[in-house]
Amino acid sequence: MATPVKVYGPPMSTAVSRVLACLLEKDVQFQLIPINMAKGEHKKPEFLKIQPFGQVPAFQDESISLFESRSICRYICEKHADKGNKGLYGGTNPLAKASIDQWIEAEGQSFNPPSSVLVFQLAFAPRMKLNQDPKAIKLNEDKLAKVLEVYERRLGESRFLAGDEFSLADLSHLPNAQYLVTVADRAEIFASKKNVGRWWDEISTRDSWKKVLEMQNTASN
Repeated sequence: MATPVKVYGPPMSTAVSRVLACLLEKDVQFQLIPINMAKGEHKKPEFLKIQPFGQVPAFQDESISLFESRSICRYICEKHADKGNKGLYGGTNPLAKASIDQWIEAEGQSFNPPSSVLVFQLAFAPRMKLNQDPKAIKLNEDKLAKVLEVYERRLGESRFLAGDEFSLADLSHLPNAQYLVTVADRAEIFASKKNVGRWWDEISTRDSWKKVLEMQNTASN
């Protein structure tokens, strides 16, 4: 029996939840190891050996260690190509992989920067009793709206970002979008665009993501 892979970090972390969703899509056994960041556990020497930047997630598969969530997801899909959702990273089709990769890059470079600022300002700053920055909120809402205009056109051409099958490209958007829709009360950002709203409704109700949300709820209670 295969040894479960280890994922270090709190499930509420957007990067950790991205990896968890991928593992669940691929039906790969894993052990989630909580890291108490408030107590500085992510800065301890033993943790820095597997995550040199002192962030989460950290990932271990026996002797292998990885630390960037999107790279971890690609690794999981490549190693376990025949498990779970076989098309999550394009299967054996190089063109499908390239399409998925370009939309993962779009998420990382275009969607993630403004959405991360909004998640922090709207969802986390109030919890941390920090003052919100109205200018930063407005600036990044405008930036995100422009990104989603591109997505709206793309999703008018295909069911999902990289084609007609759910893939890592879509999965990568789930963590930040979930916080914006729920905690930050910004569902209208997605719902106001027909194709983006349809896409969000579909990807956010996948069983894998529902399980991640259950893990988050359990951890926060």
